[in-house]
Amino acid sequence: MKIPQMITAELRRLTSTRMSVIALVALLAVPILYGGLYLWANQDPYGNLSHVPVALVVDDTGAEINGEQRNLGDEAADQLLDSDTFEWHRVDADQASTGLERGDFDFIVTLPADFSDAVASLSSDSPRQASIELRTNDANNYLASTIGSQAVARIQASVAKKVTDEAGLTLLDALHTIRVNLVDATTGATQLVDGLGTAKSGSTQLASGSAQLADGTAKLSDGAAQLRDGTAQLRDGSAQVADGAQQVAGGVDRIDSAARQVGTIADDAAAQLPQARADIAKALADAGLDQQRIDEILSRLDPVGDRLQAANTRVQETVQQINTLDDGARQVAAGSAQVASGASTAADGASALADGAASAATGAAQLRDGAAQLDSGLGQLSDGATQLRDGLASGVQQIPDSDDQTRQAQADTISDPVSVGSTSVTKAQNYGAGLAPFFAALAGWIGIYALFLIVKPVSKRAVTALRSPFRVTLAGWLTPAGLGAVQMVGLFTVLAVALQFSFANPWAALGILLFASATYAAIVLALNVWLGSVGQFLGLVLMVLQLVTAGGTFPWQTLPGPLAALHHVLPMGYVVDAMRQVMYGGDISRVGTDLLVLGAWMVGGVLLAAIGVTRMTHHRTLRDLQPSLIG
Repeated sequence: MKIPQMITAELRRLTSTRMSVIALVALLAVPILYGGLYLWANQDPYGNLSHVPVALVVDDTGAEINGEQRNLGDEAADQLLDSDTFEWHRVDADQASTGLERGDFDFIVTLPADFSDAVASLSSDSPRQASIELRTNDANNYLASTIGSQAVARIQASVAKKVTDEAGLTLLDALHTIRVNLVDATTGATQLVDGLGTAKSGSTQLASGSAQLADGTAKLSDGAAQLRDGTAQLRDGSAQVADGAQQVAGGVDRIDSAARQVGTIADDAAAQLPQARADIAKALADAGLDQQRIDEILSRLDPVGDRLQAANTRVQETVQQINTLDDGARQVAAGSAQVASGASTAADGASALADGAASAATGAAQLRDGAAQLDSGLGQLSDGATQLRDGLASGVQQIPDSDDQTRQAQADTISDPVSVGSTSVTKAQNYGAGLAPFFAALAGWIGIYALFLIVKPVSKRAVTALRSPFRVTLAGWLTPAGLGAVQMVGLFTVLAVALQFSFANPWAALGILLFASATYAAIVLALNVWLGSVGQFLGLVLMVLQLVTAGGTFPWQTLPGPLAALHHVLPMGYVVDAMRQVMYGGDISRVGTDLLVLGAWMVGGVLLAAIGVTRMTHHRTLRDLQPSLIG
């Protein structure tokens, strides 16, 4: 009996009755229904989260933020209600709790009463974090709790970005205002430096003039002292004249000569007085005294001048009287007495003049010292103002000059400083397409396992009648492999046409599914040949092991150590990897390694089954001819 005849005989047996045909069709549909329905149900769950009911409770009472009354809870709620992230229901706390317990809501998000107040505390002396409360019920759905945690994280990030954006903009506006004020302060400091420079120049001139005034008043004091001494001498001389007048007999010549001397001295003193007054006024004006002060000082000197003038007049009259000796000795004696009295008055005036000049000299010296101190102080003040101006200018340079649009962009960057750029070497079409390699590989095993419920691993009659174990084994393998190929073609059609999953290499993907189904058939065949019903059960156990070790959902690196080791041995993980590469357009070179491993399992399974069949041909018993518990 040849291999095609054995395959045909098995197929004829499987379709011998209507119920057999129905059973065969049902088993052929198992992987299609399993893989197709599961991937259809999970085709795009994240795209349908807007149908997940979520309770939103807003207890926020609001707070003053940046000088404005705000309720961030209401603002966040408005954004959530306008979004399509979930099916949001804004309810009170009691309604939310009741709904969560009854399963009306998958989870509850609560914005507490102090939500806005906690955000506002960021600018206070006691900042604290704002809290968002998440309440879940795993009795409704465990993954809903996980999704709820992600939703709260998004709300937290959204509120944090909004608050940081507003705070950053406020800070940047304040910095801009500070910069404007610093610019104004720099301008004022520059004007201050210029004014102090002018004042410094004036104070230098004042110091120089006050020094000259001090020197001039000192000389004036010395002259006034000399005048005082001279008038004292005049007084003494006039007294002598008076005495001499009593002695007219001393000679008219001596009287005339003395009178001329007295007249000359008095006339010189009177002539010097206007010039001295003008010199004092000029010195006081150069010293920076105002006219009122000058007039006040001169008013103290004018009585002396008046007296000196009066004395001069009297002296001159006396001289005239002496020149006219005709009036006689009595007139001379009277005139001499008057001259003596005038000289005494002149001496008193000269003494007062000397005292005033000395006071003026002392004041001028004080003015000189004060002007020197003022000049020095203005110099220090000018240096300080220059440092102030330079410091303000430096501060202005360190604060950037920006417009409203730039500050808004800066605030946006501060609130969200890092953007995540995501690129993929390969990318699955959606969540269902991401699971398709795993569930297609798993469906292939389930399909083969189900087929062996009705397909006989080997024909006992062929074993008895034909002494060619290898041909019997090939016939026993090719029958389920061919039926498994039908399953895989049907499953691929559902994935590509019904679910519209995209395949970067569709024919390669179909080829891998066919190759994987044939490999599974070889493995399950070997188990059935060697262990019979127990081997069929071990095929189920092996499926369960591969279900958890293939790395179809979570990365295989997350598995416990023993299970991670099985990932590198069992065939389904290599089917999943090969399908991912050809479906998403990954590294095709990895497919070759995967196929080599699968080929090794296929060849090993067929050889192991052939050895088992050989054993059966040499060690047949009546038990071997009895039907199996399965099939």
